[in-house]
Amino acid sequence: MDMLTKTGAEMKLPGAESAIVDEQKVREYLLGESHPVGRFKAAFFNSLGYSTVDCEVLARDLAAHAVDGAASEAGRNDYGTKYRVRGTLEGPTGKRAQVVSVWILLDGEAAPRLVTAYPG
Repeated sequence: MDMLTKTGAEMKLPGAESAIVDEQKVREYLLGESHPVGRFKAAFFNSLGYSTVDCEVLARDLAAHAVDGAASEAGRNDYGTKYRVRGTLEGPTGKRAQVVSVWILLDGEAAPRLVTAYPG
């Protein structure tokens, strides 16, 4: 483990250019107004102009967020390493907000997968 990882210093998300964002997760969880947990996130993302009708826009913006944001390691589990990425997201309405996205880089894979995102 290098010093960068040990200190939690900011870095770029490993494999960010290949980040995987599941549109179904975005539509049903992050933008799902009836989801038990996601409905609170949906209110936030809706306020930026995102909607289930064009959930691919939020998916695309979160993939860009993975590349542009500042990452820090958030721990390991049996499947891989989690990272938090912090940065500004500009929604379709032009409104901007700080967002934290969480990604997991599964052991043996090169592309991180979106776990969740929330106001930051």
